[in-house]
Amino acid sequence: MALLPRLEPALLKRIYLEFPNSTLFDFCSVNDNGRLFFPTIQSLQYILGGDSIAERLKALDYFASDSVLIKDEIVTIPGSGQDYAPMNGQISVPQEAFNMMIFGTELLPKMSNDFPAEQLYTCRSWKDLILPENTMEELQSIESWYNSSQVLMEDWGMHRKLKPGFRVLFYGDPGTGKTLAASLLGKYTERPVFRVDVSMLVSKYIGETEKQLAKLFDKAENKNWILFFDEADAIFGKRTNVRDAHDKYANQEVSYLLQKIETFSGLIILASNFKNNMDKAFTRRFQSCIKFSNPKYEERLRIWQHNMPEQLQLEGIDMKDIANRYELTGSNIMNIIQDVSLKTIALRDPDYRVSLEMLLESIRKEYVKEDKIFP
Repeated sequence: MALLPRLEPALLKRIYLEFPNSTLFDFCSVNDNGRLFFPTIQSLQYILGGDSIAERLKALDYFASDSVLIKDEIVTIPGSGQDYAPMNGQISVPQEAFNMMIFGTELLPKMSNDFPAEQLYTCRSWKDLILPENTMEELQSIESWYNSSQVLMEDWGMHRKLKPGFRVLFYGDPGTGKTLAASLLGKYTERPVFRVDVSMLVSKYIGETEKQLAKLFDKAENKNWILFFDEADAIFGKRTNVRDAHDKYANQEVSYLLQKIETFSGLIILASNFKNNMDKAFTRRFQSCIKFSNPKYEERLRIWQHNMPEQLQLEGIDMKDIANRYELTGSNIMNIIQDVSLKTIALRDPDYRVSLEMLLESIRKEYVKEDKIFP
């Protein structure tokens, strides 16, 4: 019924012309010019239950706020966020569900007030993420969970003993590879990664944060999406001693989050600069806590060598000395490479020569940007 306005919008009108006295059309919605009928909850009740009040009331369960149709947004009805939608609410199929049912393709949501997350993409590969070997092994264990969880939970029957989903904490300084790691996990498991905008989730109004979180988790449930909470401290941080009503409700938000992440069946990644910023109730529930350390000399040298464009001619530059002298993150190094490359292109030098002075100036800019003393 809900697909009729998209697939055969005139069908109900033709049925009406054939059977003008049918009670069904007393329960349909009509457009402004009266030419088209649209299905409503009442019209579907009538089809399912006929003249039986008991059967028509039973059909209402399909449109309760916790029903699969409403919760998974297979159909939408004005006011469906309430316990029960209005009886004359027009039933429609959102574009995402329509694409899945008709074309078998998934239309992923765009960032909005109802879905405060943006999809992450990357054209890079695991070889571009240069981290200590033990860190890479921990990341690969997450990929293994995706590849093996079905066997573990269903074939081995461990769903009766283990909580669904996988929860992991990435912690470490900015620029050490946390976002790239999340993006690569999505790429190699063929799962969409959504970076949640925490600032859009947190509301100054009591109860609103929980509502936003409920929308987010309900939309992501059973979709095999990866939820990436960057700067997660804002909502996953330590609970405080209750001094006023604000503290009380802030702690309630944390408790609500605990419940949500424990029952979420997909992968949740929380990212924080410091592990100690997180509430211990969360860290106890993580299957993995992965530290992203600032790169040491060997890693810095690999990052420089792996990413420096081969077109550049480095004149009088000892990259081993640069890697040893300047303690930079991977993000810092990429910014420097971009800066010096653009300067070289702008000089219109056909040999794309880079002097030591040019490189040091780009390094100095990166230090100044982060309020660090240039050595």
